[in-house]
Amino acid sequence: MGQSKKVEENLSRDLQNRHIQLIALGGAIGVGLFLGSASAIKMAGPGIILSYILGGIVGFFVLRALGKLLLSIR
Repeated sequence: MGQSKKVEENLSRDLQNRHIQLIALGGAIGVGLFLGSASAIKMAGPGIILSYILGGIVGFFVLRALGKLLLSIR
């Protein structure tokens, strides 16, 4: 309990310029992918949505496995 109190004292709630730039960059990339997927769905049909979902699930499990590896090293 004492250690979590010490960690909370070192945190701050300020955003620096680089944080705002990365948030904006992520938003622009996300919008581009969202708008770009509309033309892919129009050309390939609704089956591509299943492919996006499958790719997302695979990516989720890969990142989860990487997280477990990281935690097992410590």
